[in-house]
Amino acid sequence: MLWQLMEIGLEELKLLQTVLVLLTTNTVVHDEVLSKAIVLCFRLHFTKDNITNNTAAATVRQVVTVVFERMVAEDERFKGIVEQPPPVQGNTNRRSVSTLRPSAKDAYMLFQDLCQLVNADAPYWLVGMTEMTRTFGLELLESVLNDFPGVFLQHQEFSFLLKERVCPLVIKLFSPNIKFRQGACGAATPAPVEKPYFPICMRLLRVVSVLIKHFYRLLVTECEIFLSLLVKFLDGEKPQWLRAVAVESVHRLCVQPHLLCSFCQSYDMKQHSTKVFRDIVNALGSFIQSLFIVPNASGSGSGAQAAAQGGPGAGGVSNTMTTQAAFEYRGTWIPLMTISVQGSAKATYLEMLDKVEPPSIPEGYAMSVAFSALLDLVRGITSMIERELAVEEEAAAEFRETHPDLEWKPQRGENLCSGLFIVSGSHLVWEEMVNASWCGLLAALSLLLDASTDETATENILKAELTMASLCGRLGLVTPRDAFITAICKASLPPHYALTVLSNNTTNLSSKAFSIQGQSVQIISPSSESHQQVVAVGQPLTAQPQGTVVLTAKNIQCMRTLLNLAHCHGAVLGTSWQLVLATLQHLVWILGLKPGIGGALKPGRAVEGPSTVLTTAVMTDLPVISNVLSRLFESSQYLDDVSLHHLINALCSLSLEAMEMAFGNNKEPSLFAVAKLLETGLVNMDRIEILWRPLTGHLLEVCQHPNSRMREWGAEALTALIKAGLAYKHDPPLALNLRLQLLLLNPLKELSNVLHADIRQKQLECVLQILQSQDDCLGPGWPLVLGVIGAIRNDQGESLIRTAFQCLQLVVTDFLPTMPCTCLQIVVEVAGSFGLQNQELNISLTSIGLLWNISDYFFQRGEAITQELEREEEVLQKQAQEKGETLNRPFHPAPPFDCLWLCLYAKLGELCVDPRPAVRKSAGQTMFSTITAHGTLLQRPTWHIVVWKVLFQLLDCVRTASTTADKEKIESGGGNILIHHSRDTAEKQWAETWVLTLAGVARIFNTRRYLLQQLGDFFEAWEVLLNHIQSAALSKNNEVSLAALKSFQEILQIVTPVKDSDKAGDALATMGVPPVLVDPLSASGPGRPLVRSDSMVERLTRYIGAELQAPPPGEESALEDSTLWWSAWNTWYRTGTESTRPPSGPTEKLSFIPSQPFLTALIQIFPALYQHIKANFSMEDLKKLGVILHGAVSVPISSDASPFILPSYTEATLTSLQEAVLTALDVLQKAICVGPENLQVMYPAIFEQLLLFVEFSCKPPQYGRMETKHVANAKYNQTVLLSPQAEWVALNYVPFAERSLEVVVDMYQKTACHKAVINEKVLQNIIKTLKTPLGLKYACPSESTWKLAVASLLKVLSIGLPVARQHSSSGKFDTMWPELVNAFEDFLFTKSTPPDNVSIQEFQKNEAIDVEVVQLISTEILPFANFIPKDFVAQIMTMLNRGSIHSQAPSFTEAEIDVRMREDFSKVCFETLLQFSFSNKVSTPQEGYISRMALSVLLKRSQDVLRRYVEDERLSGRCPLPRQQVTEIIFVLKAVSTLMDSLKKTQPENVDGNTWTQVIALYPTLVECVTCSSSEVSSALKEALGPFKDFMQPPVSKVQNGES
Repeated sequence: MLWQLMEIGLEELKLLQTVLVLLTTNTVVHDEVLSKAIVLCFRLHFTKDNITNNTAAATVRQVVTVVFERMVAEDERFKGIVEQPPPVQGNTNRRSVSTLRPSAKDAYMLFQDLCQLVNADAPYWLVGMTEMTRTFGLELLESVLNDFPGVFLQHQEFSFLLKERVCPLVIKLFSPNIKFRQGACGAATPAPVEKPYFPICMRLLRVVSVLIKHFYRLLVTECEIFLSLLVKFLDGEKPQWLRAVAVESVHRLCVQPHLLCSFCQSYDMKQHSTKVFRDIVNALGSFIQSLFIVPNASGSGSGAQAAAQGGPGAGGVSNTMTTQAAFEYRGTWIPLMTISVQGSAKATYLEMLDKVEPPSIPEGYAMSVAFSALLDLVRGITSMIERELAVEEEAAAEFRETHPDLEWKPQRGENLCSGLFIVSGSHLVWEEMVNASWCGLLAALSLLLDASTDETATENILKAELTMASLCGRLGLVTPRDAFITAICKASLPPHYALTVLSNNTTNLSSKAFSIQGQSVQIISPSSESHQQVVAVGQPLTAQPQGTVVLTAKNIQCMRTLLNLAHCHGAVLGTSWQLVLATLQHLVWILGLKPGIGGALKPGRAVEGPSTVLTTAVMTDLPVISNVLSRLFESSQYLDDVSLHHLINALCSLSLEAMEMAFGNNKEPSLFAVAKLLETGLVNMDRIEILWRPLTGHLLEVCQHPNSRMREWGAEALTALIKAGLAYKHDPPLALNLRLQLLLLNPLKELSNVLHADIRQKQLECVLQILQSQDDCLGPGWPLVLGVIGAIRNDQGESLIRTAFQCLQLVVTDFLPTMPCTCLQIVVEVAGSFGLQNQELNISLTSIGLLWNISDYFFQRGEAITQELEREEEVLQKQAQEKGETLNRPFHPAPPFDCLWLCLYAKLGELCVDPRPAVRKSAGQTMFSTITAHGTLLQRPTWHIVVWKVLFQLLDCVRTASTTADKEKIESGGGNILIHHSRDTAEKQWAETWVLTLAGVARIFNTRRYLLQQLGDFFEAWEVLLNHIQSAALSKNNEVSLAALKSFQEILQIVTPVKDSDKAGDALATMGVPPVLVDPLSASGPGRPLVRSDSMVERLTRYIGAELQAPPPGEESALEDSTLWWSAWNTWYRTGTESTRPPSGPTEKLSFIPSQPFLTALIQIFPALYQHIKANFSMEDLKKLGVILHGAVSVPISSDASPFILPSYTEATLTSLQEAVLTALDVLQKAICVGPENLQVMYPAIFEQLLLFVEFSCKPPQYGRMETKHVANAKYNQTVLLSPQAEWVALNYVPFAERSLEVVVDMYQKTACHKAVINEKVLQNIIKTLKTPLGLKYACPSESTWKLAVASLLKVLSIGLPVARQHSSSGKFDTMWPELVNAFEDFLFTKSTPPDNVSIQEFQKNEAIDVEVVQLISTEILPFANFIPKDFVAQIMTMLNRGSIHSQAPSFTEAEIDVRMREDFSKVCFETLLQFSFSNKVSTPQEGYISRMALSVLLKRSQDVLRRYVEDERLSGRCPLPRQQVTEIIFVLKAVSTLMDSLKKTQPENVDGNTWTQVIALYPTLVECVTCSSSEVSSALKEALGPFKDFMQPPVSKVQNGES
């Protein structure tokens, strides 16, 4: 019925409604009936009436849907029943539907016929169809496929239909589109090509979309074809509408990432298959490019026209931006439309089902769709893969938690414990997808980015590039990742600006490239600059200054993306950090951001070139950018270790580039990398270990850079990191994690190798801050810190050394207790090195003070330090044993605490030989004070090292330095400091050091004698010390030599005059020993004064205290002692011999003459020394002593010193040296006196020595061939002054000689009878010696001399003559007599004349002395003539005879003549002569004869004189006679009167008759003289004539022949 109605054409709408109701309400209508109903609807659809037509179309659609819905419902009902599918034959006929259920069968038939109809074939089931349009058929097919994909997927039959019917149909229908080329029609092609028809084409594409979407799995091969077709449709030669529709189709695919993934798996990853996915992406890309290159011919005309219509801004000349978003590239301007929400492909043209003609496509539509497709493609792929990656990571994390020991690997096939099915193959798919698509994507996106004029579009493009970069990073695809990042980087930089890093990475579109200093600079033809707002102008970061560069808003936008990329995806950047950071560095530079505290960048002005110009827009952005930059590096704390390493490496290589650029010029360097390394380090403190080495290693290189700004930042960063590292609360804390602590401090130590002062300054400031904040937990880091403080060199300036020294002072004052004791030695070393630096004297001196403080600290904390060091030592010992090595440390055998002291002493020892005198002095004092004050802490064996390795070594060095020191005069001490003349040469300054050192060592030997003597080799040490003393004593420097003797005295414990009341406490205090150290149990008992005594034992007890009782004074110690003393004597002897030996040969100016104080001190040592060696002191030794004494006394004084030493001429005092010499002899003499007999043989030697000295009175000793002036003789002009400018003055030896003479007399009085004295002819020697002064008499240098000589002679003779007489028989005195007579003669008849100024009284005194001598002869010699050799007596008589006559001194003035005649003397001589002439004791005729001879000579002489006088008087007339003659006559007259007196006293029988005759014969002559005119002669004549009265007696009558 319905059919008929349809055919008649009545009530079409009702018909349709009825059919619809019938079919939808029940499932009764089946098979043929159903087909009929459907045909009915179709027929109605093709009526003329529009309404019917449309209603029928809707009905058909609904009916078709209903048919399929029934089938779906039927499937649902039978879902549970599993049917046995019949075996499928190989070639299934398309009609074989027997296996299908009823509803399914209907659906099958319907779908099959639809395909037939579209293909323009007859239907099988829909019998009665009259007409059918392809468009409607395709729409129906599309809806069925789209709405009921399950049907096709579940039923083989339907799948078969799809494969066999639908796909071929689609491919067939597509053919006109494929073949068609735009503009190819016309005569050129013979056969007309069917033109593409928009409605069919569009619908086909919709069907293809559905097929691909739902049945891709079934139709793999077919889809490959479809997709390839799609790609072809995008070709530039296809009509515009076709391309637009194709793009929309592609867009639909792009929003289905899983589908794309399947393509990739099915095609791209198969070996011989088309790379479909890649082609799609590339096609999209080339499509976009083609849009820019080929202006579209359709629609509104070319892009150029469009640009022209686009309004004033399109040309980009004016600043007003076009409001519409658009792309512009090389003149092609394409607007951008908003076409669909992102992620959904809402197509415009694929939905134009009502259009028959191809629509006109607006400008930019295709571009907009392609752009969306591109973005969706990226978004889809990335989000899909990232989702799956996240799932995989979760699984991995879960697995790790449950199996911490296993390594997680995604496995194929087996289900993992979590039940997640994860295929590592999926990784391959993802990688393939990225590999296939990245090139196309990047090309398209870069082009679009370049062309984009809209901020949002730019943002989207950048986001796409960013997500791709991140995805590639996560998948580990380095090349694509770097390519995307490079694209963003390039976009961030100004258009002409290209970095080497970037240009190496991608092939450039550049037309030209040239390189400046390795920076390859790209010049890309400008594309879209015109549309960009310029926001900043700045300097490019290059080695050569170039012009300025311009940054646009888009650059800044790209920069932000770059920051975002680094910030959010840092973990996957890996090696691309390099690109990112290089770009950021350049941008930061152009924007003029400079690093501030902690490495954060702050806006700052560029230093050189035109200043950076920033618009307000960018100014407000800068803080944000700088903030993001900082946050970027802060976020590095969330990176894993590997990524962090990549970041650090990138920063390091950036920094290296910046360093290279900054080489050789002082331009402002780029500090970006250094600042960011600092920031990165600071935020990653918790895992600082893993990045510390590369980080600090690089910063250390920066610190050595020649550019000061650069290194300053390097040091800033390094020190900031170290401080932060130490301050950070690590877990475990630093104090327990020694390795980490050393790691952190190590770079600080490395900085010491940098030569730049500014870096060292930073380093030291850092140390100071560390000390102030971190002191307590430094622990094992102390050696490093101390090493840094001590790494000073002399070529560094003062300020550096000062800073370092502040650190050291801080350490010594505050931190000694907190540091491990093993570091104390380093502290000593460091303090020592400050002492040795020569930049700043005050620091050197202060550091010596620090060493003293350190020693005090050791002293106070001794026990604690000892314990800690010993513990440490045990550990080291163990380790060494395990390794089989010996423990190697300085001063090894000594215990560790002692080693500490030894290091301190060794350091001070080095300082004691510093070139600067002040340092030496200070160090010397400190060293000896510490040894004295704290030496008690050392163990006995250690003293051995102190003595040999410290003290003696020091002495050696000082001796060498002193002897080789420069003698040049030092003009001034720097600045205006004047140097005292006693220190104005290096030699003199060294002398002071030598003095100090020697004194110090001697003091130690003295105060620690008891301790040192217990060491095995004390004797050797003693010898060495004495040797040092000797060489110092023989030094050519008076100061040194004198001090050496003082030290000698000290070690011999000859205490230089100290009052006995001295307390031991004071004594020790002066040595610098704190009184605490004097043990209260010491021998003297507490509180009792210790009386100093020379007993060694007592002294020992005093020093040693109760715990070390002194050994009893047994043989052994005495013996050992005596060897020590003898050793000292030998030293003394050698020193004396050397120093007093006169120079041989002609003297040069240079020859050295020892000073008086030195010689005095030398000689003063002897008496004390002698006390200890007297037991074995032999003649040999005495002789040695004599040589020295004689030498010492002979040494002259330098002329400039003479006023201080020489007594004034009038005083007769001894110099202290002379005193000392006499004392020495006195000591000897006393010792001999009380000593045993055998010592007495030494007397003569002593006499001999003294007599030598006596000779000096007249003949001063010569010192070699020295020219000297003899001061004492200067008042008589008798000694020639040998040279007017003689530098050396001989002493006034007279007082000394005289004192010696007194000693001789004194000693002779005591020893005259000693055998040795007699045997050695001492008396004779005395006489022989005295002969000289006696002979010289008035010619003696000093008048007192001959007077003393006479007195002494008289004294000696009075003792010696009796002895001589006693021993006359032995002949021991035989040789003495001649000497004696000579001595008398020389004295009484001296050749010298008295000086003119001698007063009469003086002369009389002198005459009295002569008289005394004669009296001695008359009392002591002549009476004992029988014991005395005859010839001696004869000589004496001759001499007296001479005295009685020839007694006149020739040069007297007239007036004094009577006094000057020495009348008394002549008288005594005469009397003596006469007395002995007429003595009755004359035993031998010979003697009498001598007397008589003498008389007759005398008388005859008188006679002659008188006669001549009378003659002369007569001849002279009135003239007076010469004075001399008058004097002579007077004398003769006096002699006559004397003779007369004598004759009266003598017994007459003793007088020879001849004598009388001669006497009487004188009378007449006397009478003749009466006439003389001289009154003097007259008075003498009276006296002479007087005695003759005794001859006046009557003559006796002659008795002849016996008669009277």
